[in-house]
This record gives sequence, C-alpha cells and structure tokens, in this order.
Amino acid sequence: MPYTIAEIASALEVDVVGNKDLVINALAEPASAGADDLAMASNPKYAEALSNGAARAALLWADADWEALGLEAAIRPQRPRFAMSRLTAMMDPGQGYASGIHPSAVIDPTATLGADVSVGPNAVIGAGVSIGDRTVIGPLCFVGTGVVLGADCFLREHVSIGAYARIGDRFIAQPGVRIAGDGFSFVTPEKGAVETVRETLGDQGDAQGQSWARIASLGSVVIGDDVEIGANSMVDSGTIRATRVGHRTKMDNLVHLGHNCVVGNDNLLCGSVAVAGSTVTGDFVVMAGQVGVSDNLTIGNNVVLGAASKVLSSVPDGKVMLGYPAVEMKTHLEGYKSLRRLPRALRDVAALKKAVFNAGGSD
Repeated sequence: MPYTIAEIASALEVDVVGNKDLVINALAEPASAGADDLAMASNPKYAEALSNGAARAALLWADADWEALGLEAAIRPQRPRFAMSRLTAMMDPGQGYASGIHPSAVIDPTATLGADVSVGPNAVIGAGVSIGDRTVIGPLCFVGTGVVLGADCFLREHVSIGAYARIGDRFIAQPGVRIAGDGFSFVTPEKGAVETVRETLGDQGDAQGQSWARIASLGSVVIGDDVEIGANSMVDSGTIRATRVGHRTKMDNLVHLGHNCVVGNDNLLCGSVAVAGSTVTGDFVVMAGQVGVSDNLTIGNNVVLGAASKVLSSVPDGKVMLGYPAVEMKTHLEGYKSLRRLPRALRDVAALKKAVFNAGGSD
C-alpha cells in the first residue's frame, strides 16, 4: 500500500524534512532503490550507495545532511533501527491468506472461535478449543483438544499446538513450530549408568545396560502475551506442571525448550539454542546462537550467554558468559589470549633451557 512521506513520518512519530507529499510504494536498500522507494540508509556507511540508486527519499540517521545526499525528502529518527520495527510492520503485505474459514478446514463443533478469526486450508481445530478475536490460523495448522489461544495471534503454515496448551494474545508462530509435544523423559528400572556418571562425574561403576521406560507428559505448555517463536522450534510439555514461556519472549529458528522449563519475560533466544529440562531463566536473558544449557539450572536476570556457550552450572544475575564450559566472558577471553601466546612461551622456555644447558656444559 502506498503512503506519503508525511504519513510514514507520522506513524513513526518523527519529523520529515523536504517534500512531504512524495509517495512511497516500498522499502529498498540504497543501491537498488527506485524513485518511488524509501531507501533504508540508516547509517553513514550506507550513504555512498544512495548515488547508485534512484531514491528520492530515505530513512537516515539523526543528523544526516539529506540535501547533500541529493534527496528530495528524508526521515531522521533518533534510533533508525528501532524505527524500522514500526516501518516494516506498516509496509508488510502479509502472507496473502484469505480471510474467513476455508471450506477444507476441519473444526470440531465444540470449538469456540472469536470475531473475525481466519482458518486456512486443511487446518484442524480440535474439541473444546477457544480462539480469540482476529486470530489467523494458517494452512495445514493443527490446534489440539482444549487449547486456549488468545486474540490477534498469527500461526503460519504447518504450526501444531498440542492438547491443553494455553497461549496469550498476539502470539506469532513461524512455519513448522511445534508446541506441547511430549518431553524427553525416560527412566530405567534400576539406577543406571547415566545417574551414576552424574554423581561421580565420570565413573559408571558396576551399572549395567537397561531398557528405558517412558514417562508421560501431563503438564502441557503455558505461553504469555506477545511471544514469537521461530520456524521449526519446539516447546516440550511439562511432566506434571506446565512448561512456561514469559511475556514478550522471542525465540529464533530451531530453538528447543525442554520439559518443565520456565523462561522469564523479555528473553531473546537465538538460532539453535537448546535449553534442557527444568531450567529456569530470569527476565531479559539473551542466549546467542547455538547456546546449550544443561538441565535443572537457574539463569538469573539480565544474563547474556555468548554464541555457542555451553552452560553447565547456574548463572547469577547480570553475568556475561562465554565458552565451554561457560565462564565469565572476560575470563574466557583472557584464557583464549593466553592460549594463543602459549606456543611462543614454550619456544622461549625451550630456548632458555638450551642456553642454561649449554652454559653448564662449558664449565
């Protein structure tokens, strides 16, 4: 949908300079922007590329000299990247899903759908489900028995939600998300090798191989408001109590939350993060890509776990961790620098030994 520069600036709650009546059809990178595009030149390093495109207007950094850049109009928010959040939502054309209930959808007669709910082709909605107003259920989705799904939610294609999960308002699930599958819970009739190794930190003792017995998952999943979960991610059901995800938490693609986990508010879990069962995180926790967290740990508030860290013990509030096993980032970096210096130090020691031995042999 086209907007004038003035309309875009008003939506972003920022001022516009230049020709306020320019009409914008789309967003574009500076080098490829056309005359009716808004170029995304939010940083001075992108300014040079503007001359390679045909943009007449751009989103710039706060103190940019827009006239020197040859533009007819510009928007200059104090925090351009944050402005892009509202701007991209404004310009998003959506997935093209039709409104209403598709004739191929299967909806149990006991399900309750709010006003203006859309259900796509071949979606299945089970018994006793409650879906809030304006929620969109995409093609080939499955919503299981007794699920409560809030208002203004958006399930992309192939999302499945297991029985009795409770999910708040404005939930977004990208393609292939799986909510409330059974947890990975198995036990042996007698104390086995795994339990012995955990106690001894390496010794299996006399433990013998045994077959695994399955523990059913009865707890389902509870998710707060404004949560987004990336493609092909999984949140396991709790064993007895529910697995929980707090308000406004965002999860990237291929994230796995194990059974009984409790994730706080405003967490950010990046791609391929795996959190083992019964771990509890505080608020405002960031886990970078490929972080792994062992089971039954507590991660405090405002913790940052650096990429590929493997967390084997609980982390207090405010810590920044890195490595395997994860330690404070500054400690890890000091150790890494020392390791890089080790070959030179060994060469120096060898040279000193040689000098000492040669000196001793001359007496």
